[in-house]
Amino acid sequence: MIRKCLFPVAGYGTRFLPATKSMPKEMLPIVNKPLVQYGVEEAVSAGLNNVTFVTGRGKRSIADHFDISYELEHQISGTGKEQYLEGIRYLINNVNFSYTRQNNMLGLGHAILTGEPLIGDEAFGVVLADDLCVEEDGSDGVMAQMVKLYNQFRCSIVAIEEVPADEVNKYGIIAGESMVDGLYRVTDMVEKPNPEDAPSNLAIIGRYILTPDIFQKIRDTPPGRNGEVQITDALLQQAKEGCVLAYKFKGRRFDCGSIDGFVEATNYCYENIYKKK
Repeated sequence: MIRKCLFPVAGYGTRFLPATKSMPKEMLPIVNKPLVQYGVEEAVSAGLNNVTFVTGRGKRSIADHFDISYELEHQISGTGKEQYLEGIRYLINNVNFSYTRQNNMLGLGHAILTGEPLIGDEAFGVVLADDLCVEEDGSDGVMAQMVKLYNQFRCSIVAIEEVPADEVNKYGIIAGESMVDGLYRVTDMVEKPNPEDAPSNLAIIGRYILTPDIFQKIRDTPPGRNGEVQITDALLQQAKEGCVLAYKFKGRRFDCGSIDGFVEATNYCYENIYKKK
């Protein structure tokens, strides 16, 4: 069974400056909850109760968030405000959190490799908190959907969605052989291609399940542009030597790494989640 989920959270969040000058972008609130907490809740709902953060400088508030605040809890003890901490208290009491630091920002592949000592020799999930995924029509969360697929196929899986042709240069793009509706066996994978070079409009979003051999594949992957190690290159090698699946998930995804997507996610969650509590 998959028990662990890795969160790469070392990035600088430059698109949200000056807010992220002293505050991690993952701690920006969607209504009244930090973006990263949504991702952890999604992982836990999929049974991934061992959560690893690959952090960087200036990210200590993430660890503080997933810890007890004795002063705050003392101040609101016995008041109606205690209810606001129920969700985070559940995570603190039921999740094992661990942290390691990525000293240099050398791409998502490097960030995942940095987490190897805390993951070990087992399959694991990866959540990019920038991508907020919400359930629709009573479906499971994206990670829960992917865990079910992993239990069936036992290989690496990436979540995908269709994007407009003029936006393919923002994503890793896959080509694949359709197996069943919404599930593809990956045959090619290109990182941020020009629209005319893209093999499809099926874009990888921030949800992965990776088998442990991915660590050696990353080590064997030469750095690309800007000296970064791309996870797509390592996954393509995995696909050539074995099997990688791409899954068109059920639900809705917001690109909270962009200001437009962040505002859209905030409005959606306020209308469809917060107001309905």
